[in-house]
Amino acid sequence: MKHLKKSPAWLVGRYILLMLLTVIIGSRTFALDFSSSYLFDEAHNSELAKEARQDRVYINTSHEQRVKSISANPTTTNNVEPGATNIILRSTDGGQTWQDISYSLPGNEQPEDFFAGKSEVYLRVKDEMYRSKNNLKTPVWEKENSSDLKSKSASAWPPLRSLSIVPESWPSTHSMRSIFETSDGTIFISYDHALYKSIDKGKNWKKILNQGGGDMVESKGVLLATGTKGIMRSTDNGENWQWVISEGGVGIAVERIDGGFAAISYNEFSQSRRIRISWDSGKTWNAIDEGLQPSLSITSIKQIGNYLICGHPDGIFRSSDMGKTWKMVHPGVEIAIKTYGKTWSIVPTSLKAIDKRSTLSPDNRKVFKIYVSGNVLYAVARNSGC
Repeated sequence: MKHLKKSPAWLVGRYILLMLLTVIIGSRTFALDFSSSYLFDEAHNSELAKEARQDRVYINTSHEQRVKSISANPTTTNNVEPGATNIILRSTDGGQTWQDISYSLPGNEQPEDFFAGKSEVYLRVKDEMYRSKNNLKTPVWEKENSSDLKSKSASAWPPLRSLSIVPESWPSTHSMRSIFETSDGTIFISYDHALYKSIDKGKNWKKILNQGGGDMVESKGVLLATGTKGIMRSTDNGENWQWVISEGGVGIAVERIDGGFAAISYNEFSQSRRIRISWDSGKTWNAIDEGLQPSLSITSIKQIGNYLICGHPDGIFRSSDMGKTWKMVHPGVEIAIKTYGKTWSIVPTSLKAIDKRSTLSPDNRKVFKIYVSGNVLYAVARNSGC
């Protein structure tokens, strides 16, 4: 059979037909893909819009409606705003580890007073007193009723004036700094203008200094106290005092330690607070702060077991060799960054530069003040200078 020869027109028509089929199939695939992508985007945008509406509802909801409950353990709460942090810490292992126990306290408030008793601890914030059992694994703070406090204070903490301890003739404008009772019953009351002494339970008083004092401790017949010029010492039950640390600034703290004393005082030359210990009943003193960053805000030096604990703006430090070396066991409330040989403290209002080689600028970071109750340590965040 004789084959027919195909014309060029037929070949051109076949090519055009194949091109049309390719375009139709490709368009259908694109349409399906576009439709799927569009539907997915619409669904995703719908979810985002739903979340945005929920956020607007939450923002417009009152604070009281948003906070449903407050617990000391944040893992047990639902729909609860974050609680307070870094207000008060607790350590039961000699300061090695610290537990934040401030969750159920009001946040962003400055603690003013703290007291640790045998079974309970108290923290005063503004005009409110908060109480917690100290044997709880996770403490829960309860606000004390003011009337309950008055009834308790009337029986347990009677006013000093009602016991004739503070003479009515004393000016009420002066602030009381501290009260201390020695092992033989002698009572010292320090005001901002003078130091008074009573040896008959407050019936009669004698002014022994025309300047105020502060913290006072006793060991083996030696009294040490903070004062306006540093640290002072007495060996005759407070009748006479001598300055044993006097470097142009006030005394900050004085503590008993095993076999001696520890103290913090301001040094005018370095313009920082220095930490020292004494092993000869307070006669001579050795600095133990070489391993710490110089600061104007060091608040505490305490001993628990074989360790010294220091409250510093950089954090809580512990020493196992009586201050030869220090190790940070908990960071500070606010951070500091180091650059160009200086330490910059990040504080709420500004950056403060601290040049370790020269004069220290004010460091406004909060600092932990350390308290000891039995075998338990507490650290309360305070403003600098407190």
